[in-house]
Amino acid sequence: MTLLKSYYQLCKPNVVYMMLICAFVGMLLAEESVNSYGYLFVALLGITLCAASAAAINQVVDRNTDASMTRTDQRPLPQGEISASHASIFAFVIGLMGALTLYFFVNTLTMILTLASLVGYAFIYTIYLKRATPQNIVIGGLAGAAPPLLGWSSVSNTIDPYALLLVLIIFVWTPPHFWALAIYRKDEYAKESIPMLPVTHGVVFTKLQIVLYTIILFIVSILPYVVLMSGEIYFFSALTLSTIFLYYSVNLYFSKDNEDAMRTFNFSIYYIFLIFIALLIDHYLI
Repeated sequence: MTLLKSYYQLCKPNVVYMMLICAFVGMLLAEESVNSYGYLFVALLGITLCAASAAAINQVVDRNTDASMTRTDQRPLPQGEISASHASIFAFVIGLMGALTLYFFVNTLTMILTLASLVGYAFIYTIYLKRATPQNIVIGGLAGAAPPLLGWSSVSNTIDPYALLLVLIIFVWTPPHFWALAIYRKDEYAKESIPMLPVTHGVVFTKLQIVLYTIILFIVSILPYVVLMSGEIYFFSALTLSTIFLYYSVNLYFSKDNEDAMRTFNFSIYYIFLIFIALLIDHYLI
């Protein structure tokens, strides 16, 4: 049971759960009514396996860095619960299973997009971007923003502009979300020479970027209403949530309390979850 739990933790379940929620919302928004919950389950299973594979590869690559950071030193690899070779085999097997599931039971487009997301996060971001530029989160965030597109394409077999709008919301949300955490963990990133924005440009500059990105997110978040993708329920939900997020960001900018960075980070998680739920409620009630 302990070993199973270690492999489960290797998949970064909390991150994957959030991705699946966004993918599931994309699926439901892609059609007026659900034709087959069995089909959606299979599509989610394929996406889940690939996302878990990417998470496992990330932990294999970052195992030494994880061991020296408080936030990650309890992960299975730093704790010696799983060897790097076994973790790599596990990641390959579940990634292959996910890709084959999407290819045979969903559609080729979704398989390609999902694998592109896997490669983007597990290899391009983790191996190169993370240590190459302070804009790592901005550039690499595209891979993490893909879930609603994957869900949408699994149902429609197309790359729909509405799905890309959902991707844009997550893409713009990612920098203020992660930079808030990076401020809180600045010393740990500096110790490992990882060029996160607070390390390379300072905390004050990073706080300013968080405010600016949150303003952009405020604008982007109401675009589904502007393009008639959603109605008043979503509009007022997005308006409220984005205003609260902006409050947290501005408060963080003027605050000297490092805990405000974690408060901002924690709210950002609720933000992206609730705004997608608002899209879903709006879709079915209006």
